[in-house]
Amino acid sequence: MNKIVLAQIDTIAGNIKYNSEKIQNCINKAKENNADLIIFPELALIGYPFGDIFMRHEAIIKKQLNALEEITSHTQNITVLLGFAEPTHDTNKKPFYNSVAVLKDGQIINIIRKRLLPNYGEFNDYRYFEPSEETSEIFEINGEKFGVLVCEDSFNDKSFFKNESIYNIDPIEELIKLKPDTLINCSCSPSRCAKEYIKNSLFSSIAKKYKVNYIYVNQAGYADNLCFDGSSRIYDKEGNITLRAKSFEEDFVITSSDGFKGIINKLPTGADKKIDKSNFDLNYRNDLDRTYKSIIFSIREYFKKNGFTKAVLGLSGGLDSSVCAVLLSDAIGKENVWGISMPTAITSKESKSDAQILANNLGINFQEIPLLEGLESLKKMLNGAFDKILTEKYTNPTTIENLQARLRATILWSISNEYKQMLPIATSDKSEAYIGYATVNGDMSGGFAPIADVTKTKLFALADFLNNSRPEKNVISSSILEKPPGAELKINPLTGKSVCAEEENMPYEFLDEIIWFVENNGFGFDDLINHKFYFETKHSVSNEQKNEWINKFFYKSKFAVYKWHIMPPSVIVDIHSINSAEYRQPIISQIF
Repeated sequence: MNKIVLAQIDTIAGNIKYNSEKIQNCINKAKENNADLIIFPELALIGYPFGDIFMRHEAIIKKQLNALEEITSHTQNITVLLGFAEPTHDTNKKPFYNSVAVLKDGQIINIIRKRLLPNYGEFNDYRYFEPSEETSEIFEINGEKFGVLVCEDSFNDKSFFKNESIYNIDPIEELIKLKPDTLINCSCSPSRCAKEYIKNSLFSSIAKKYKVNYIYVNQAGYADNLCFDGSSRIYDKEGNITLRAKSFEEDFVITSSDGFKGIINKLPTGADKKIDKSNFDLNYRNDLDRTYKSIIFSIREYFKKNGFTKAVLGLSGGLDSSVCAVLLSDAIGKENVWGISMPTAITSKESKSDAQILANNLGINFQEIPLLEGLESLKKMLNGAFDKILTEKYTNPTTIENLQARLRATILWSISNEYKQMLPIATSDKSEAYIGYATVNGDMSGGFAPIADVTKTKLFALADFLNNSRPEKNVISSSILEKPPGAELKINPLTGKSVCAEEENMPYEFLDEIIWFVENNGFGFDDLINHKFYFETKHSVSNEQKNEWINKFFYKSKFAVYKWHIMPPSVIVDIHSINSAEYRQPIISQIF
């Protein structure tokens, strides 16, 4: 029997001192608890994801190896599994292996190297790492045999993935021949919609199939658009989960190989449910809690790791900014959030009052800064420039529309400049980003974009979730939720009211279903035309109208790609995304 620690830590890429001190503290704590084995996540010593930093800054690798040597010297009477970037020292190979060192009694007794290198979505392992061609060796502690896998090495079970497996080998099949009692997966696996169901089903299946215990130790933290949920866990030889660490926070879990018993911490509500990618029905219920926890954890982490303590955002009285305000308030505290209402002559009384009421409900700081005087001054300034450049002034209606949005961003950035550690927030959502219905250096401008991977219909569901899951109910008023979304940048001459977004584009339900099937099923124009939309089950839509909306989507998306690249850092929460950390479409491309 062995006492085992799952060290679910949060790291910072390249900060070897920070990471190694945290690792050493965990090892010391494990020793105090008489642990026999402590397991850290993949690449824990150098931090993940790391981009190109150690390709350009060789000193980081030297620091990492020195830190590994120092940590190794403190491993008397304990075995440590520690992920690090191991130099290959071979010019014919990639510069590093993604490795896990087995440390014991002051020595490195073994090194396990990752065999399967993901090179899809947000992963770019093959840019840096050489895949190992060797089956990992097992090691023993007190007569019990352990085999180690590094993240993706568990994700090619052919009986589970069937025709979807993408590698020629399954490292588990080879490792299992050495008859380990327990498999250990050191991982850095980001949280995504539908991913928990796959992980849980896969790991349980592996444990049951091979009659082994299965330990999964995952990183917890946020780094550059990726949120790591932790949720480390153990499965017994029947595939039953016996313990689970906390989600969206660090954890230090002690268990024993005599049953691997422990607390099975709850997952976000519904996160373990299967998502049907072939179906779209506006039922986001099973992913709202996880989406909420992912975003507030990511905001908190982004602010802390970059030295920000306060946030400022424009409060328009609309859905996007209202949800952002709630998320920020929950993440960094209401006293650290400033909501700025910036009305123009077009802004309705309802929008101004909705912004004020939301701020009061949340208890955040609030101020109104009217734009009328500033807009008039800017228009006069531009008149002189246009006289020399153009024969006519303001012939493009979007010039004045965008001027309002950009002036608002200028005010937010100016406030940020004056108050240290304050970050402006971009409030654009995924539906708007897809079709470019957002202003560069306007509502897209900011140091972080909390909802950039949340579609509008999911945002309505998230707002309802926020209203019903907090002690103070309905912080986002019904007036905001019932108001047609729109930027209030121009007036419809036929109605005398500001133009709403769906008038200019299409119903959000229809738009979000297009996005769903493009991302999850690879639908093109013909597929969408022949597809029976969920929207069509509730509304009568002519073939001409359907054709027009689908054409509009592809036309607008074609000219929106450059905006996707400009979007500030965010957090990927959907199954698929246009976030540049995952999806890298060239700006100069013509696929639509």
